[in-house]
Amino acid sequence: MSKRSRFSEEVQRFGRSLLLPIAVMAPVGMVLGLAGALVQGYMIERVPMLGNPTIQLILTSLRDISNVIFSNIPILFAMGVAYGMSKKEKGIAVFSSIISYLILNATINIWLKATGNLAPADQMAQLGQGMVLGIQTLRLDVLGGIISGLVGSILADRFYDLELPVAFAFFSGKKSVPIISIGVTMVIGLIIPFFWQMLTNALISMSSVILSGSFGVFLNIVMVRLLIPFGLHHVWSALLRFTPAGGTYVIAGETFVGVLPALNKILFELGPNHEAWEMLPDLTRFMAQNQMLVTLFIIPAIGLAMYKTAYAKNKPFVKGIIITMVLTPFLGNVTEPMEFSFLFIAPLLYVLYVALAAGGAVVLYLLKTGVGYIRGTIFDFAIFGLMYENTKWYNLLIVGIPLFFITYFLFTWAIKKWNIPTPGREEDEVEYNSLLKEKRYDEVAAIVIESIGGRANILNVENCVTRLRIDLKDMKTVDKEKLKTSGTSGIFFPTKNHIHIVFGPNVEFVKNAVDRQLRGEVAK
Repeated sequence: MSKRSRFSEEVQRFGRSLLLPIAVMAPVGMVLGLAGALVQGYMIERVPMLGNPTIQLILTSLRDISNVIFSNIPILFAMGVAYGMSKKEKGIAVFSSIISYLILNATINIWLKATGNLAPADQMAQLGQGMVLGIQTLRLDVLGGIISGLVGSILADRFYDLELPVAFAFFSGKKSVPIISIGVTMVIGLIIPFFWQMLTNALISMSSVILSGSFGVFLNIVMVRLLIPFGLHHVWSALLRFTPAGGTYVIAGETFVGVLPALNKILFELGPNHEAWEMLPDLTRFMAQNQMLVTLFIIPAIGLAMYKTAYAKNKPFVKGIIITMVLTPFLGNVTEPMEFSFLFIAPLLYVLYVALAAGGAVVLYLLKTGVGYIRGTIFDFAIFGLMYENTKWYNLLIVGIPLFFITYFLFTWAIKKWNIPTPGREEDEVEYNSLLKEKRYDEVAAIVIESIGGRANILNVENCVTRLRIDLKDMKTVDKEKLKTSGTSGIFFPTKNHIHIVFGPNVEFVKNAVDRQLRGEVAK
C-alpha cells in the first residue's frame, strides 16, 4: 500500500473511531432530551401528572445521570479514539489514553502556573480555561481527549511487546505502554499552550466560511454527503461539533466551543424559556434537522421511486429490500444502504440527491427551524421537535412533504430516462436473499471470505457503522458476483487492495462471524 493510500486509510480509521463516543452520546442524549422536556414548566401545565413529586424525582434523576456522560465527553473520545485507532492491544491503549488525559491536563496546569497565565476563577471562561477533573487547565475539550486517545493507540501498537533489561523486566511489554505515555504526554502538554492560540485562530478562520449563513448550511450538507463514500464524513461533523470551526458561543456567562456543547447547554439545561433558546436555529442548522429531511422524506421518496420503476417480475423480490433500506434510516439513522444502491451506478443521481438535501437544509434554516440533536430518526423528531416548545417543528413538514414529491418525480424520471439499474431493474431476475434477514451471519461470513480470495488473501478486517472494511493482499482475486450473494448492498474499492462491503446496521455481527472463521472457530 502506498504512503498516500496508507494515510487515507488512517484518516478513515480515525473517522470511524469517533463513532464509538457518538454512539453513546446519541441514545443518552435522547434520554436527556426526553427528561429535559418533561420537567419543563409548560409541560407540567399541559400534563399535571408530570408534577407528581415521584415522577419529577425519576425524571430529574435520569437527567442528572445522563448529564454525567455529557460532563465527561473528552474522556469518552480518549477511550473511543484509543480503541478505534489501535490495531493490536486495544485494552492497554484505552487504559493508557486515560492516564495520558490526566497527565495532559496536569502538565498544562503546571505550565499555566509557571508562566503566570493561570486565570482567576472569575476569568477562566474568558481566557479559555476551565476545571477538568478538578484540574484548572486550557479548555481543550474533545481535542484533548482525541490527543490522548492517539497517544494511547500509537504507543500501544509500538511498544506492546517492548523487551527491557532483566532488572526492569517487570515493566516490559504492555506494562511499558502507560509509563511511556506519561513521558510523551508531558512533552505534548508543555508544547500545546504555545500553539493553542494559533490552532484556535486557524479554526476560527475556517468557521467564518462555514458559519456564513445559508452558504455555510449548503456547504455543510454537500461536504457530509460527498464524504460518505470515503468514510470521512464523521471527521467533518466532529470538526463542526467540537472545535472552533463550528463557532464559539457565550451562553449564560459560559463559553462553549463547537456546536454540540452549546446545544447541550441550551437543550438540556436552560430550556425553551431561556433567552438563549433564540440561538437554537443557528446551532441546529448543522445538526439533525437536516438529517431528518433525508431520513423521513427524501429516502422514502427514493425508495418509492425505485419500487415503482422496478420491473413487474422483480417487484415481489425487491419490495422487502427497498422497505428495509427505507426503514433503516427512518428508525435507525443509517442512510448508507440506500445511498450505495445508486451512488456507484449513477453518480449524477447522487449529485441530485445531495443538491436536494442541501437545498432543503437551507430552507429549514431560513425558516428559523430549531429541531433535533445528533440523530435524524422519527423518534428524535418526536422528542426534540414535538416535545419542546418553540422549535418550529412544522417547518420540517412544510419543507419535507414538497421535497418528498420533488424527489420522487425527479428520481422516477431519471431512472426511466437513463435506464439506471436500481434494485429491481436488473436484466436478470432478482434472486431473493434471506441470509441477513434470517441472521445467518456465519453463512454470510463464509461467502465473504471465499469471495475475496480466502484467508490467505485477507490482511485485516474492520467495520464501521454499515460496512466491512478489509485490507487484501491482492484485490484482483475478488469475485464480485459471488460476493453479491452474501446479501451486501454495495461493494467498492476506495483504495488499492482495500475493499468496503456494505451490510447495513448488522455489519458488526457479520464482522464477528468473519473473525471467528478466520480464527478457525466452529460456528455456534
